[in-house]
Amino acid sequence: MANKETVDTVRRKLIQAVTLAGSGVALNQVLPLSESIAMTQDIASSLILKNGRITTLDDKRREVSAIALAAGRVLATGSDSAIMKLAGNDTQVIDLGKRRVIPGLNDSHMHLIRGGLYYNMELRWEGVPSVAIALEMLKKQAERTPAPQWVRVVGGWSEFQFKERRMPTLAEINRAAPDTPVFILHLYGRALLNRAAVKVLGIDKNTPNPPGGLIEKDQQGNPTGLLVAKPSALILYSTLARGPTLPEEYQYNSSRHFMREMNRLGITSVIDAGGGGQNYPDDYKIIRKLHDNGDMTIRVAYNLFAQKAGGELADYKRWTTMIRPGQGDAMLRMNGAGENLTWSAADFENFLEPYPAPGSIMEKELEDIVRHLVENRWPFRIHATYDETIDRFLNVFERVNRDMPFNGLRFIIDHAETVTEKNIERIRTLGGGIAVQHRMAFQGEYFVDRYGIDAARQTPPLRKMLDMSVPVGGGTDATRVASYNPWVSLYWMITGKTLGGLGLYDEANRLDRETALYLWTKGSSWFSGEDHAKGALQVGEYADLAVLSADFMAIPEDDIKNLYAVMTVMGGNIVHAMDDFSRFNPPLPPVMPDWSPVNEFGGYYGLQQAGSHAKGAAAGAVHRKAVSNDCCASACSIHGHHHAIAWNNPIPIDDKSRNAFWGAIGCSCFAV
Repeated sequence: MANKETVDTVRRKLIQAVTLAGSGVALNQVLPLSESIAMTQDIASSLILKNGRITTLDDKRREVSAIALAAGRVLATGSDSAIMKLAGNDTQVIDLGKRRVIPGLNDSHMHLIRGGLYYNMELRWEGVPSVAIALEMLKKQAERTPAPQWVRVVGGWSEFQFKERRMPTLAEINRAAPDTPVFILHLYGRALLNRAAVKVLGIDKNTPNPPGGLIEKDQQGNPTGLLVAKPSALILYSTLARGPTLPEEYQYNSSRHFMREMNRLGITSVIDAGGGGQNYPDDYKIIRKLHDNGDMTIRVAYNLFAQKAGGELADYKRWTTMIRPGQGDAMLRMNGAGENLTWSAADFENFLEPYPAPGSIMEKELEDIVRHLVENRWPFRIHATYDETIDRFLNVFERVNRDMPFNGLRFIIDHAETVTEKNIERIRTLGGGIAVQHRMAFQGEYFVDRYGIDAARQTPPLRKMLDMSVPVGGGTDATRVASYNPWVSLYWMITGKTLGGLGLYDEANRLDRETALYLWTKGSSWFSGEDHAKGALQVGEYADLAVLSADFMAIPEDDIKNLYAVMTVMGGNIVHAMDDFSRFNPPLPPVMPDWSPVNEFGGYYGLQQAGSHAKGAAAGAVHRKAVSNDCCASACSIHGHHHAIAWNNPIPIDDKSRNAFWGAIGCSCFAV
């Protein structure tokens, strides 16, 4: 970043430029700009968006109708007439048609780099409304998938999202896919394998249970296909890792399509928390190549995750000689250590099982690693679901801090579902932050069954964290447990409900819309040390924003989880556009391989019905077939069972309201 003298010079030039353009422009405090940006007194905007409802998260002006972007930064915000004075001969001007605009969303904890390598291989049940539709998708993909590839459904769904309120059975999975191996991951708790996968993996009655895991067997001792984390998810992830991978060319393509999927949801930044099986530097070749080729459409700050139990300190000692925090640029930069610092510290977040207390060796291993990180001024983050674990971590951190002060070094507690007020205060005192995710939206029912609804009301204590002035960032922990969809997270923060509609929180622990949005933008930027540069639409910050499909600030709460971006801008460039703005959508290479589930169904299910998405027809066909198999046990007594009458006419069959239409053309049993 520029030094103070350079920043002050740029600030003066930028303010002079905007002032010369005319009165009525909202001027904000200008924050540091890159030295590479040449600002002069005759700046003209490269892109102007006008006639919108723009939420800036700028304290000086919370909402404006227009915004000017230049050199990848916000040049000015204000009224249409004032901002249009900044237009030059080459300025692109887009009328938003009163659409809501927000700062680009920033997931403070997900696994994008790993997820991108596999995205094109995975069938997604995220957003799917019924078991019937999920099984029909599975059947169709199994028929399309060539040997020796598997069909994989890897997280992001909950049985409580289905109208049947249950998981698919192993018998149903085997009927849908009798020959192609199938692996279905359910949260951090279970994996469902069909008979073909059990055979390919060589699991039989003599296969022993691995440490922390269970292979379910029937009365004859034969494996049923159910793998259970008791409590460790290692059995799930090690099994998944045995499946075929894609060649690097396909992984590159897969990562591009995953980033575009993020853009479609309004995401422009991610803090990547590493992940099991994500080895540095080997598994970072694709993301580096994407960066070097200019093909990234998401800003990524990445953490380094220790992979080998017993060798974590050796890894960090090696990495501190190879790379340093902050190395990189605004698109791809190294962020520090974690979320795994030592395997002995893991408290697996499987609410189907009791709290798994880390062993007594944890403190010694963790302290040695934290001392090394603090000595080398590496920010770090650490996975911790339960307050009991957080308490032990903080004892270690405080001991290290006494000998070797953190002195502003960022550290992050990830997840913190049951953190107490006492430990929130200790985190604040040490200068740490808490990254929260919407895992309770997927597992809340399990938590309530085990610990009770009263315990769930402050799990996690979102409002208390904010009231105590601890940095808090929003995120998902995608892709292996919760969905990567940020709008499900925002819905959960605002309503306090699970995907299944269970109310977890009373008003005291729910957030208003602007506060929830803040956690997903400016709040998250603290976790990569970029709160000076992004998270708000104010002068000098990155020109990252999303134009939404509906007005986040005004729509009914239940509709929040169905939002998406009709246009996403990152660094002043349009990286995604659809519906009314589809003419601005940048081209993307075809999905590879051609049998990819993404080619047939796209990504998040709800988006396949939206606007002009290319996969809408295919997803709609599966939707209609499943509905015809599932919606009525017998024909309607008035209209018969002629679903094709509705499907072949331009009427709103995708409206999920059962009373959306009724009459001679069809009956409401056609809608789900």
